[in-house]
Amino acid sequence: MGQRRTPSKVLLKLLFALYILVVIKVIIFKYPIEQLQAIAATWKRSVILEGLGTANFVPFKTIKMYIEYSHKLNSVENLAGNIFVFVPLGFLLPLMSDELKKFSAVFINSFTFVLGIEVFQLFSAFGAFDVDDIMLNCLGASIGYGCYRAACAFRRRKNVKEGRTDSQ
Repeated sequence: MGQRRTPSKVLLKLLFALYILVVIKVIIFKYPIEQLQAIAATWKRSVILEGLGTANFVPFKTIKMYIEYSHKLNSVENLAGNIFVFVPLGFLLPLMSDELKKFSAVFINSFTFVLGIEVFQLFSAFGAFDVDDIMLNCLGASIGYGCYRAACAFRRRKNVKEGRTDSQ
């Protein structure tokens, strides 16, 4: 028996798809098209290997730099941005499917998506690989999941007060 699609589920899936497209645009394709074409034109083995040399594989290295030089860099924007861009992911994933209602499922899916973005940046030169981005992005998704759980708890309490038994 197939799952019935309600208009709200269809709308939710469209919202999720739009969110994913916005994230990809903001993180990967953030530069003007001409600049992206110029980057793509330089794709050769040496340029791709250069990405390995500029990548940050050391946890907390970038975070520490942003904290140490917070008076000179746009630290708050970078740190907060890396977190808050992924809060909706942690909130929307469990709304998409019953299989994604557990924290572990949300975390694994968020980590996989974020890792995919970072690996793409590593080999495409459309950004820079940074393990700290992975940590901050997954923190954002985790915060989003916490918001989802808080919203569910609020809804359950409200339903109990109103004498309803439906929890979701």
